[in-house]
Amino acid sequence: MRTLLSIVLVLIVLGAVAFFALGYWTGRPAGDAVGTGGVVDVDRARERGAALGEKAAAATAELREEASDASLTTKIKAKMALDDLVKARAIDVTTERGVVTVSGSVSSQAERERALALARDTEGVTRVVDHLQVR
Repeated sequence: MRTLLSIVLVLIVLGAVAFFALGYWTGRPAGDAVGTGGVVDVDRARERGAALGEKAAAATAELREEASDASLTTKIKAKMALDDLVKARAIDVTTERGVVTVSGSVSSQAERERALALARDTEGVTRVVDHLQVR
């Protein structure tokens, strides 16, 4: 037990010596934090903060818009999947800034009109672009 205690004590002393020696070789006292030197330009820091804030706001708005477009696409596809007349698997729906593009193939003019009506009647849709083909 005494031997184990002696080994631990020697390791602690060696660690402390190494810590202080490292500080001596680097030219800094051990334990000193690295900091900035000089004067901080507060006005410049505020300008940079404002610019970063504007970029963050723009990125947030873009993300919100993309999420809105994805939501519209999902709503329209769900409506088509639940509709008895429309074969949703053969129809592609994409949305960009509220403009919905419906493409693919349908088996009748009635199915085409119903698919377009489902897209137009979805809240948030500003325009529907028809690229459906009747086979």
